[in-house]
Amino acid sequence: MTQLITTPNIPDPDGFYAALLALHEGRSQAESAAINARLILILANHIGDRTTLDQAMAAAAQPSKKEQG
Repeated sequence: MTQLITTPNIPDPDGFYAALLALHEGRSQAESAAINARLILILANHIGDRTTLDQAMAAAAQPSKKEQG
């Protein structure tokens, strides 16, 4: 079992975010939603650990500090 990492863990997070935005550039809302769904399933398959995936879903269900105001 792996514990979900919620602290910054991506080298060059700004570069990753820019690449993620570029992936959606010029796409319709439906195309972007489909890309996001495929990306989630690909990464979930790569992680493979159900406990970690459950922790990630629980974390995603919580509003971010920014959303809380």
